[in-house]
Amino acid sequence: RFIAKPCAINLGIQDSGPHRAQPNAILEKVFTSITKSPDGKRLEGLSKQLDWDVRKIQRWFRHRRNQDKPTTLTKFCESMWRFTFYLSIFFYGIRFLWTAPWFWDTRQCWYNYPFQPLTSRLYYYYILELAFYWSLMFSQFTDIKRKDFLIMFVHHLATIGLITFSYMNNMVRVGTLVLCLHDASDFLLEAAKLANYAKYQRLCDAFFMLFGVVFIVTRLGIYPFWILNTTLFESWELIGPYPSWWLFNGLLVTLQVLHVIWSYLIVRTASKALVRGKVSKDDRSDVESSSEEEDVTSNSTKGIFSTSSNGSNRLNGHVAGSQWTGE
Repeated sequence: RFIAKPCAINLGIQDSGPHRAQPNAILEKVFTSITKSPDGKRLEGLSKQLDWDVRKIQRWFRHRRNQDKPTTLTKFCESMWRFTFYLSIFFYGIRFLWTAPWFWDTRQCWYNYPFQPLTSRLYYYYILELAFYWSLMFSQFTDIKRKDFLIMFVHHLATIGLITFSYMNNMVRVGTLVLCLHDASDFLLEAAKLANYAKYQRLCDAFFMLFGVVFIVTRLGIYPFWILNTTLFESWELIGPYPSWWLFNGLLVTLQVLHVIWSYLIVRTASKALVRGKVSKDDRSDVESSSEEEDVTSNSTKGIFSTSSNGSNRLNGHVAGSQWTGE
């Protein structure tokens, strides 16, 4: 309200929504009570009832759907908040872990376990991360639903479960490594969104490509060979198969499966960018795509976070394929 909104206005982002559908009691009743996306048979019926062309009715429903979605200014403010949090918590984690012995030697995560001290800095790091992911869990049900809704829901559940479970079992050392690793790429994703909303397309594409590289390196490289290696093998070697070993590693492996899915979406989006010369579209976007019967506007005006798109971006998070699949 006091920082992001003035920044958006200075960048020329207007607080104006999409084109509003013209008032029509019959179509409004169908939209609110029956369906927001009528099929061909219903469109034909409405066409005869209103003496409207089918294309005009399709356009009305598209405008009506977009009408309920947040403006670019709203999305910019939300992304700026997420960017601020992810960047701050990442640097806090790096600064904290830089002097931690288990950051350089993962076997230190299991020495003298479970009798390891919980320092105040470690405690606040955990509590901040847990609070943030709970907020993502709650807000997901009130935000625009994306194609990756189920994937993100599973991701949030697994993340909250891991943070809570590792805290209760005093596995906070390896937990901090997981948290910091996941925060490494998220702020780049939000930076790309901010650049897109401000219509700095080259900057948006550059941030997205950088995000994709960091995401794949950390989630498909460092995570399995550094994190999973110590939780699956080093812990078994040093302290044996503790009772919660299977649950803990099951949650971590679930995250790895999600990483693979998101990485595929990111690579697919990057491949399209190489062909078209720029990042083209958020694969998990809630954008209302133009139908074949409509006049098609130039694709060169739309980036992966197309400023004409509606709905807030989610990726914590989330990557979509941004989301993307986000966040």
